[in-house]
Amino acid sequence: MPPNPPPGSARSPLPRTARAVTTALLGVLALLTACLSAVVTAVPAAAAGLTQVSSFGSNPGNLAMYEYAPAGLPANAPVVVALHGCGQSASDYFANSGWQKYADLWGFALVLPQTSSANNSLSCFSWFDPAKDTRGKGEAASVVSMVGHAVTQYGSDSRRVYVTGLSAGGGMTANLLADYPDVFAGGSVGSGLPAQCATSQTAASGCQYGSLNLTPAQWGDKVRASYPGYTGPWPRVAIWQGASDYTVYPVNATELRDQWTNVWGIGQTPSSTQSLPGNTTLTTYNDGSGKPAVQMYSIAGMGHGLAVDPGSGTEQCGATGAYYLDTICSSYYTARFWGLDSGSGGGTGALPAPTGLKVTGTTGTTASLSWTAVTGAASYTVYRAGTKVGTSTSAAYTDSGLTAGTSYAYTVAAVDSAGTVGAASGAVTATTTGSGGGGSGQCFTATNYAQVAAGRAHQSGGYTYANGSNQNMGLWNVFVTHTLKETAAGYYVIADSGCSA
Repeated sequence: MPPNPPPGSARSPLPRTARAVTTALLGVLALLTACLSAVVTAVPAAAAGLTQVSSFGSNPGNLAMYEYAPAGLPANAPVVVALHGCGQSASDYFANSGWQKYADLWGFALVLPQTSSANNSLSCFSWFDPAKDTRGKGEAASVVSMVGHAVTQYGSDSRRVYVTGLSAGGGMTANLLADYPDVFAGGSVGSGLPAQCATSQTAASGCQYGSLNLTPAQWGDKVRASYPGYTGPWPRVAIWQGASDYTVYPVNATELRDQWTNVWGIGQTPSSTQSLPGNTTLTTYNDGSGKPAVQMYSIAGMGHGLAVDPGSGTEQCGATGAYYLDTICSSYYTARFWGLDSGSGGGTGALPAPTGLKVTGTTGTTASLSWTAVTGAASYTVYRAGTKVGTSTSAAYTDSGLTAGTSYAYTVAAVDSAGTVGAASGAVTATTTGSGGGGSGQCFTATNYAQVAAGRAHQSGGYTYANGSNQNMGLWNVFVTHTLKETAAGYYVIADSGCSA
């Protein structure tokens, strides 16, 4: 990989000589997402319980279909489609990603498409080829055929179909969400690329290693153009990115954020920011009803791969290996974001979602909530950023142990006498008092170069990242300007759309 240009310098988008073109193409082939140094040959799935479907309908993309369903899967259960990275297989992804654990725990079917070297020399999904990654064509059409087969086979809920993928699979995931928002209710892009970022293999490296410098509206237009005339609803999108990823640069996560928040029409100012295990920062962007529409998980120190956290705890999953990195269980948090646990995003219980959720008070370390009681509720479960934090037998709850000067998103669900969790409420945001142990609450508008010089941000690989939140601010130069807000001591978030101290 060539060194990054100095701040503010220009770089030609394509090599000028035939030799340089050849070199660039070889580089793309060698580094198209998850295959830097340990490419393995895709092999037939052999993991316990994973079976191949020999015929599932139209297959213009020449993909293989594998599936898994836990014993006793009820009718109207969700379906999750999981796309492997380059050089991997359906079996590899099934064994390491952790999705089987939550299919068993929460009851949903898994579909695992598999590509091969016949489609791409490194067994990558072709996220950069319009003949394969657009609506009604190639691999994208094959995946949707698999979805139709699974929904019919299992009697699944066609309104609760989700797709997730790693690297090249992540790039294809973003394309599928853009191509088929009428099929997928949500998606999760792991170390991947924005929808329709590249339209040729030659252009792929420009997406992987840099920014296309498009506005959020221009990124959103790529989604809207993928299915012209579609008016919604749009899928809810989770974005997972290692801050030290040098195969698919972190700017791709920012561009994914820009793309999908623009599609939702909700802007790029976070509704809440939260620290999670594994040096992970979760930034949430709520829709107009206060429900998370886009979530971005940035993992400090993590390179290129899927975030896993081996262990027996509910929040732990997966196995480590090449491009399966021990940090945090991304499958767990993604499943909860989609509501697959039947408690945090729609639920399957009989009780309706509580209404009237509001913040009744905050201190530097607590947030108090109340809501309208639900008839038939024996108790209530309270979630902070999608994670269960407590229960209450009344229509009120106080969360404690919080950080001063920090925003937290809450939802609540009613639980009946049999322990069945109902639908979750809309979210509210509570901001604790104080300055977070020294945070000034002040806003600072300056160029990226000046923000770094002032100690509010840092640069890596030619890009600028806000200190604390690690939000990608774009190129490190004097031409890009952002507003940063200090929400805690040494913790800064991008506040371009409005910043009140």
